[in-house]
Amino acid sequence: MKKSDVPQDKSSLETGKHKELCYAVDENGEYTTAKSSGWQPKTIALDNAIQEINDRIENAKNRVLNNETSPIEYYMELHKMDVGILASYVGLFKWQVKRHFKLKRFNKLSEKTLQKYASIFEISINQLKDIDYGN
Repeated sequence: MKKSDVPQDKSSLETGKHKELCYAVDENGEYTTAKSSGWQPKTIALDNAIQEINDRIENAKNRVLNNETSPIEYYMELHKMDVGILASYVGLFKWQVKRHFKLKRFNKLSEKTLQKYASIFEISINQLKDIDYGN
């Protein structure tokens, strides 16, 4: 596409000083770079992905508040991790992390294990145990 045709649709990127770098053809027919504030189809996909992430975070928070899961699941979602990533950071197997989602198991975790999780999430153990602590 020509440099003058690079899309400048409104997008989530536009809220900051971020623009996406694209390749385009200049007046001389040479490839060059151009900045784009967004392209509508990409913006729709990005907005949908962000909404899905926010829904997962809210769902996990509600599950914690309803005593259906441990705060580990909430913080995992909040930090945009999955079980495999979290398990690798904490140095455990995925099945162990999933087991720590169960309140009965979570309440029996050692301070050392709780500190591992807290360090990964960059929070205190008190914040890990109570998602409303410090908010």
